[in-house]
Amino acid sequence: MNHYLSVLDLDAAATRRLLARALQLKQSRKKGERRNDLEGRHVALYFEKPSVRTRTSFTVGAHELGAHVVELGGSNTKVGKGEHVEDFAKVLGRYVDLLVARVFAQADLESMAKHAGVPVINALSDARHPCQALADALTIVERKGQVRGQKIAFVGEGNNVAASLSLLGAMLGAEVIVAAPKGYGLAKDVLELAKGHEGAVREVVDPIEAVTGADVVYTDTWISMGQEAEAEARRAIFKDYRVDAALLAKAAPRAMVLHCLPAVRGEEITTDVMYGRQSAIWDQAENRLHVQKALMLALLTMGRS
Repeated sequence: MNHYLSVLDLDAAATRRLLARALQLKQSRKKGERRNDLEGRHVALYFEKPSVRTRTSFTVGAHELGAHVVELGGSNTKVGKGEHVEDFAKVLGRYVDLLVARVFAQADLESMAKHAGVPVINALSDARHPCQALADALTIVERKGQVRGQKIAFVGEGNNVAASLSLLGAMLGAEVIVAAPKGYGLAKDVLELAKGHEGAVREVVDPIEAVTGADVVYTDTWISMGQEAEAEARRAIFKDYRVDAALLAKAAPRAMVLHCLPAVRGEEITTDVMYGRQSAIWDQAENRLHVQKALMLALLTMGRS
């Protein structure tokens, strides 16, 4: 693995090994064990979009592995405002060992990966959110034992989170059902890429159909970054796609609830569900730290312990 721009950059076996290592790192952290695997390494965080969980978890994770972090973004670079992405990547690759980038266009990540000469991690693009999907999978493994055989219902827009969840779920042997209003489902390329894996991905319009018997119920905000001007229209379109107690009751008795955060309580999810006994949202958020540490180690130490 040279880069991690999509969940498909790792096959199923390698992904399971990565998740197992993330669990080991989580246990090690709880014991207070210190690591210096990446001592002397430099990790650049380049963020074009706002971030709390991703920025913090990568920063803390890199520090806990002994690396130094350099923070960059739209306010302190000229990328796209006079400097080409490839030129930025060529120079940055001379300074650092790893580039973690949150961008708008997936094509910009691909350009960075082509020109940087160092590993690049997708910390979110408009098309994919692979690190989130890894955290989702780790949380499912912790609660259910494995991803294979689970029925995962995603309620809401077929966005970057849904795309990465669908692809990773299919690869690891789950049945992923995305319930979205017409015209707001998964991109065609996601459905094509999901074919041929152990699991399967399908789309429905009715959220009850998706959630009935589900082992995992997942939702995300109706209004993503950059969609604020469409807020009122989106609220009307997605009003029937709220994960509340009535919808959750359709799921399997021990179903778990996931949300990638930030959440708008009362819109896509109700407060009682978000803080209820079936919620795994806070473990899911924490697991970003552990999977990203495992990912950085895999990219920078070639799998060595």
